Amino acid sequence: MPEETTSIDYVMEAASGPHFSGLRLDGLLSSPPASSSSSPAQRSSASASGLSPLAADSNFPKQPFVIGVSGGTASGKTTVCDMIIQQLHDHRVVLINQDSFYRGLTPEESERVYEYNFDHPEAFDTEQLLDCIQKLKSGQSYQVPIYDFKIHRRCSDSFRQVNASDVIILEGILIFHDQHVRNMMNMKIFVDTDADVRLARRIRRDTVERGRDINSVLEQYAKFVKPAFDDFVLPSKKYADVIIPRGGDNHVAIDLIVQHIQTKLGQHNLCKIYPNVYVIQSTFQIRGMHTLIRDTDISKHDFVFYSDRLIRLVVEHGLGHLPFTEKQVVTPTGSVYTGVDFCKKLCGVSIIRSGESMENAMRACCKGIKIGKILIHRDGDNGKQLIYEKLPKDISERHVLLLDPVLATGNSANQAIELLIQKGVPESHIIFLNLISAPEGIHCVCKRFPSLKIVTSEIDVELNEEFRVIPGLGEFGDRYFGTDD
Repeated sequence: MPEETTSIDYVMEAASGPHFSGLRLDGLLSSPPASSSSSPAQRSSASASGLSPLAADSNFPKQPFVIGVSGGTASGKTTVCDMIIQQLHDHRVVLINQDSFYRGLTPEESERVYEYNFDHPEAFDTEQLLDCIQKLKSGQSYQVPIYDFKIHRRCSDSFRQVNASDVIILEGILIFHDQHVRNMMNMKIFVDTDADVRLARRIRRDTVERGRDINSVLEQYAKFVKPAFDDFVLPSKKYADVIIPRGGDNHVAIDLIVQHIQTKLGQHNLCKIYPNVYVIQSTFQIRGMHTLIRDTDISKHDFVFYSDRLIRLVVEHGLGHLPFTEKQVVTPTGSVYTGVDFCKKLCGVSIIRSGESMENAMRACCKGIKIGKILIHRDGDNGKQLIYEKLPKDISERHVLLLDPVLATGNSANQAIELLIQKGVPESHIIFLNLISAPEGIHCVCKRFPSLKIVTSEIDVELNEEFRVIPGLGEFGDRYFGTDD
């Protein structure tokens, strides 16, 4: 049968075989073979989309967001840290106290403990603190020492196990003093509290929690604490990005800080390179659903259920990027409510066949929406592309939500986007929705179509030598439609 008259039934049947979502093999296989010394990500980048070295940098997992919290003794630093941790409940947060890194006193120093200056930079093991931060930032766990303030020594037989987290909070009076420690922070906060308030809090803390008498506390404050504050702590205030007056009582400042942190946590490195890439904010719910659908042992029923939940979130987020008009309505109380009216001229387009898994969520969110289809299929071994499309006749007048759950190399996506543009759809009117994206695919699509928007729920690490997304979730279409047996 001539290629021009190949039946759509034949093409559709052929497409029901192994399906590499977002992958077009003809352009890849016709490229010269990559050297064996190059990495899978480099091979796929070089052959699939001609990526710059910038792509390799984006393949590494995100580093945690490091916050430094400094201030005078008993200024409310711990309270501020606790409030930030409480509001960041959807993220893994670890608190590292500089006090844990006090150097243990020698027997001679212990005998004259009241002459020892615990508020001097040399009282801390800064090298070990740096080692702790570096390991946590690289994704390793760390055993933080436990310091006993009653005997002024570290507990030799016990440590606090700290695991890698999304946010690392470093708290201490001299946490800004060392430049190397400061350079590892993404945000520096100084808690500014009245000196009399701080002294009152210090007396209460040291007598109740640390077993000291009030006279020794006052003597130490006058001899060491206040001079150290004037010499070391207060001068470090100039390094702060944010200064919080009144400490934990300043709820407005803490709320603004938390909002900024949440914004930064929601940004993948590629979102900073391409402002048209949007990753929905990660929560434990989203992470949990990704954990389930990526599990090779999950049942088909659960895979479909949790995939549908994630797809619904991606679709809702994508709809938020459509234009709107202001609209006023009268509520049942007779009041006027000023809101917005949804975009009326839109449609969905699914890339067969994995993209069809996203159609139910699209219909659930947009009543009566028109959905078109595009099939990109490799015919035989000659690299010829057969493209089937069934799109609304007035698609050039609509905003288009392009559906494909996995963005791998980006070649099939580019083919589909090119077809939409040929049909008259402005590039800026296309929003590409998917569950997971490979950095190589994002580079490939965004470089060619910088005005298009991409909305995804997670950006994975890389493509392997078979051009599969890693860690990925396998063949999505086969797993969703039950054809992976």
